[in-house]
Amino acid sequence: MSDTAHPRRGATHILAIAGLGVGLLLLVLWSSGALAGIEAWAADRQREAQTLMAGALRQLRAGQPGATGTLLAICFGYGLVHAVGPGHGKILIGGYGYGTQVPMGRLAMLALLSSLAQAGTAVALVWGGIALLDLSREALTGLTEDSMADISALMIALVGLWLAFRGARLILRTAQGGQHHDLHMHDHEHGHDHQHAADCGCRHAHGPTAEEVMATRSLRDAVMLIAGIAARPCTGALFLLILTWRMDVFTIGVAGAMAMGLGTASVTLLVAAMSVWARRGSLALLPASGPLAALGRWLPGAMQLAAGCLIAVAAIALVL
Repeated sequence: MSDTAHPRRGATHILAIAGLGVGLLLLVLWSSGALAGIEAWAADRQREAQTLMAGALRQLRAGQPGATGTLLAICFGYGLVHAVGPGHGKILIGGYGYGTQVPMGRLAMLALLSSLAQAGTAVALVWGGIALLDLSREALTGLTEDSMADISALMIALVGLWLAFRGARLILRTAQGGQHHDLHMHDHEHGHDHQHAADCGCRHAHGPTAEEVMATRSLRDAVMLIAGIAARPCTGALFLLILTWRMDVFTIGVAGAMAMGLGTASVTLLVAAMSVWARRGSLALLPASGPLAALGRWLPGAMQLAAGCLIAVAAIALVL
């Protein structure tokens, strides 16, 4: 190994540990209520953005040039400030990124898709609620705030419990002295002297490969995460979509809802990056050798268990 490798590794560890410190600080501030001022600021900005949206819609109805671009910009800003406040999406994405070994690119894609899916739920709810069920604005908003909010929180709590279960199972396997594998290893008698790998050339399969198992888990986790976040649409998107429906410019409302989703995703992507950063910081705390190095076997399971419990508790708190 070159002489420059050790300084680089040391700098990486310092940055990773710093990320863990920032993440822990934000968690403490959020849980203690110290971020209430930021939440109040975000709520005020959302109300102002709704007023601006209504003004942009009046300009659109009057045929003023640039009204559509102005509306989309306001929608993006609304999604941005909406995401600054407390939200189930950030808790789920952040907890999942910290508790599991997921690549940053994949987690970023999940954050983006979940925000756009949330906007898509608002579109489907307004279109179906008005066109098919003839529901009023109050009924749609009540449905979102009452029933769908609880459904979303319960789905997120189930994701947290599932992550906690996987973490506890990993800890149990570590305690039993075995290495954690996602593959099920089978002993086969084939009448020939060699050990079989997943693809040993003997023309038959011995179980799914590690890549296949990870792909299955990734797909299942992705569906659970996106569904949990998308189950509760943004009330600001409902406000815009209902107004544009009445003005017969629903397609512009759909574009505005997606712009809100992109604004929300901007903050969620930051949370995703910080969660991966904090995870690396946690893993970097332990030395590569020495008595404490053995604790590294326990740390992934403990992190996943803790993240899952945090997600579940936060989601249940939203219901209560």
